[in-house]
Amino acid sequence: MDILKSIEHEQLKNKIPELRIGNTVRVHVRIKEGNKERIQVFEGIIIKKQGGGVNATFTVRRISYGVGVEKTFLVHSPMIEKVELVRVGKARRAKLYYLRDRVGKAAKTKEKIGARIENREIIIKEEVVPGESIAEETVTEEAVAEAVEAAKVEAAETVAKEATTNAEENKE
Repeated sequence: MDILKSIEHEQLKNKIPELRIGNTVRVHVRIKEGNKERIQVFEGIIIKKQGGGVNATFTVRRISYGVGVEKTFLVHSPMIEKVELVRVGKARRAKLYYLRDRVGKAAKTKEKIGARIENREIIIKEEVVPGESIAEETVTEEAVAEAVEAAKVEAAETVAKEATTNAEENKE
């Protein structure tokens, strides 16, 4: 089981947005068309969250030209560029399926009064800053190079001392 968990852990994003039911969000999704790639924005209300780990999903619903459209997104998908919080909604349920039967203003959630719109992110795994590890490696490489040079200089000095000592002994 550890192998599966390690593979799943590699697929997780480092930071994921804090998603709450009832919030209105703008999801930026990468769309591939042939060999071109573009970003499409889907804005709507989060009506459900489910799953956990790599399989965590959230469903966003919006009404487009009088027709209700729902899209389910994987939280850790590489196709999701970012998720912006537009409006903080007030929900007393875990799943807002009742919004499917409503039309117009009734299909929205009430806004939390005084709520700040903050794009908070949940840190899942710590990012390794490549600059720091490279700096440490270069310092250690430099230290090793200096130590090697110092050892060479010492070896040369000892060889020179031995040579002079041998030369003096031979003269005597």
